Amino acid sequence: MGAKRSDEVTKAVFFDRDGTLNVDVHYLHRPEDFIWIPEAKEAIKYVNDLGYLAILVTNQSGVARGYYPEEDVRKVYDWMNAELDKIGAHLDALYFCPHHPAGKVPQYTKACACRKPQTGMVDKACSDYGIDRSQSFFVGDSDGDMECAQRAGLTGIRYAAGSLLARLQDIICK
Repeated sequence: MGAKRSDEVTKAVFFDRDGTLNVDVHYLHRPEDFIWIPEAKEAIKYVNDLGYLAILVTNQSGVARGYYPEEDVRKVYDWMNAELDKIGAHLDALYFCPHHPAGKVPQYTKACACRKPQTGMVDKACSDYGIDRSQSFFVGDSDGDMECAQRAGLTGIRYAAGSLLARLQDIICK
């Protein structure tokens, strides 16, 4: 990747994970349980090729509930990137919320600003990468995802079924 021109803006596509990039398996924390949504990998490659950052933002209350450690969330992310690399695609960053007010692990048992529909994960990514929200998108499958997009000043793209690539191509054009 070459040097960024001073007149270029940083734009991103934020992706929810469960139900958007993979079939929603409750408390998914092992790569062997991960099943990609149809053409999700190709959708990520599409946004990579258009020059958008591809950023994963995901609530992971299983950490607060004591079902798995934070390291498992990172392992799944690393596995996803290894799979994406096979088609020349990648996720640029992972932001996840390990908190939940009804958790069992004291350090994670709380209400927080990062749990969607709050915007903390998006805000942090925008700060870290200098992202222009007006040219960025949030792809998710839930009302909470769309509320987060709206609160964060992003264009929300609701995914319900079928090809994720086709859904993005309908909205994000070359």
